[in-house]
Amino acid sequence: MGKQSAWVAIQKKRWPLLILGLLSLFTAMLFFTRTSFDSCATNSTSSATSNSIVINNNRFEEEEKDKFTNAQIHSKAAPNPLDFMKPKLVLLVSHELSLSGGPLLLMELAFLLRGVGADVVWITNQKPVELDDVVYSLEHKMLDRGVKVLSAKGQKAIDIALKADLVILNTAVAGKWLDAVLKEKVPHVLPKVLWWIHEMRGHYFKVEYVKHLPFVAGAMIDSHTTAEYWKNRTRERLGIKMPETYVVHLGNSKELMEVAEDTVAKRILREHVRESLGVRNEDLIFAIVNSVSRGKGQDLFLRSFHESLQLIKEKKLQVPPIHAVIVGSDMNAQTKFETELRNFVLEKKIQDRVHFVNKTLTVAPYLASIDVLVQNSQARGECFGRITIEAMAFQLPVLGTAAGGTMEIVVNGTTGWLHPAAKEGVTPLANNIVKLATHVERRLTMGKKGYERVKERFLEPHMSHRIALVLKDVLQKAKSHST
Repeated sequence: MGKQSAWVAIQKKRWPLLILGLLSLFTAMLFFTRTSFDSCATNSTSSATSNSIVINNNRFEEEEKDKFTNAQIHSKAAPNPLDFMKPKLVLLVSHELSLSGGPLLLMELAFLLRGVGADVVWITNQKPVELDDVVYSLEHKMLDRGVKVLSAKGQKAIDIALKADLVILNTAVAGKWLDAVLKEKVPHVLPKVLWWIHEMRGHYFKVEYVKHLPFVAGAMIDSHTTAEYWKNRTRERLGIKMPETYVVHLGNSKELMEVAEDTVAKRILREHVRESLGVRNEDLIFAIVNSVSRGKGQDLFLRSFHESLQLIKEKKLQVPPIHAVIVGSDMNAQTKFETELRNFVLEKKIQDRVHFVNKTLTVAPYLASIDVLVQNSQARGECFGRITIEAMAFQLPVLGTAAGGTMEIVVNGTTGWLHPAAKEGVTPLANNIVKLATHVERRLTMGKKGYERVKERFLEPHMSHRIALVLKDVLQKAKSHST
């Protein structure tokens, strides 16, 4: 799909040139994720926030409406909800600068703030000693958009932190920067810190990372499940209390939505990707789009896929050939886990039905070419799982684990089906694969319902509104503290 002939063919079809640029921008935050994020519960305590934001003890009613309406969201005349940030100085501190979800999401926020004229400064706490192509590329992308890039250490970093109207720490690990750089100045900065947390794994709950967490203005987390997990874990394991916590679901970028809603673009991408995989147009593709790791569940997905092939054969079901595609492989590293996956494929003699694709930032072509997304993250699941709402934008049903943020995105039985995590989920997932393979109308209806849900709740303007409510609240707290 990187072939020159593909782009020539696309250009001949005259679909918007903007789409060509887009394909180099999309982040499989997923490879992330974290490269992915993780998930929680709620109860409103702040007058400045909507019912989708503040969490405490009560379970969040996901379908309740935010204070802003979709009419406002889609109105071209509506002002940008972040306009109030124009005169503000914002310092963004990331633990690293990489193609993983956390840094890319913070960069996205940086560009949203720059879009309204805010003065944005970026600090990366941990950078490789030697020149790194990814870091170089991402830093220059920020510089091109007017984001100032500053060294993590030194007096200038301290001065900016003290002067800034708002400091956003990205991920729990970024907390190490506070003591390492600010030292005795830490208490002066904490009242204006918003801590954006994406992690869901136990090893991030270390005192050296989060000891200042109770004293910041607020914590922002991507899902209610994750927020509840952090509240309980910090209290039980570390004996500390979470600050006021805001849950902000993510949204799809306008650029991705343009591609998802362009039928000509999707058709051409579908043709070229399938041709590169050796898959016919009428065949069905079930794909998992995540970095290849045990926590993302590719091994269990392949077991389910193999079991579904057996079910189809045993029941003599009349379905098109089905394929499994794993996007997020690392052809160079060939980790032990990936070797296990490939050996399983060879052992079961299903190499003509399973396709490995190297990890990539351009996930849109694959979403345009597949029929069903499988979100099979294990244990506590994804903090949010942005690839899920990206797939739904392409009108794809989602088969996901009943864990983490996936439960806050997928409406079970309407936009897809949920199955248990771990080995208990192998057979249920296999059955769900067969059900979607044998019922075309159900597959298409679920895809349309997922698209409608994205339009209602998971667009960039939705995310901007939610973040704006949080930033206003945090800025007010910082102002009150300073006076």
